Amino acid sequence: MSDPLSTIQNLYAAFGRGDIPGLLALLSTDVTWQFIGDRKAPYTGTARGHGQVAEWFGMVAQVDGIQAFEPRQFLVGPDHVTVIGFERTQALPDGGVFECEWVHVWQLKDGLVQRFLGILDSEAAAIARP
Repeated sequence: MSDPLSTIQNLYAAFGRGDIPGLLALLSTDVTWQFIGDRKAPYTGTARGHGQVAEWFGMVAQVDGIQAFEPRQFLVGPDHVTVIGFERTQALPDGGVFECEWVHVWQLKDGLVQRFLGILDSEAAAIARP
């Protein structure tokens, strides 16, 4: 079993490679995945389990052309990691580019992510969406 920081760093590395199956392998089968963002984004809401989380990443890929995605600060506890980061994204298909900071909170149990909460600057994202 790896420590929480290593698990989350491996998860971001998998995301960076586009390795969604590798990312899902770091989640518990009953994971709760909640994202708070702009209301125009189809992925704002809650997903549960590997199947719904995989669908969530599919929705992100359809509407967000991520140009930069940078986890910048990791705040680590015994069973959780909070990450503060930055992204630059184009709203697809014909939207503008937005830049914003985000916060991800990861709760782990037995070395796997049990719960994810993601929050970004919803105003910046909403302005970019057609």
